[in-house]
Amino acid sequence: MKEFFSSGMVADVILVVMTAEALLLLLYRRVTGRGVAARDLFAMLLAGACLVLALRAVLTGSSWPVVALFLGAALIAHLMDLYRRWPRRAAT
Repeated sequence: MKEFFSSGMVADVILVVMTAEALLLLLYRRVTGRGVAARDLFAMLLAGACLVLALRAVLTGSSWPVVALFLGAALIAHLMDLYRRWPRRAAT
């Protein structure tokens, strides 16, 4: 189990599960016409994927700039997701 974590494989498994989740949600949307739109799904999962990549970088001993890059990308993706979800007022 130690090797599973220290090699970063745990992050790889999480990314595979996230990809499967995205594909299933997109398939559900295509079949039923309901669910999360592709653009919204991308913004939502991108932040999480960047955090998982930062975790993988830490577990595998990458330098701090690499970790900071992934964390910064996660912040940008998160802010993009928040912007898309934030209610807007109608112009008066």
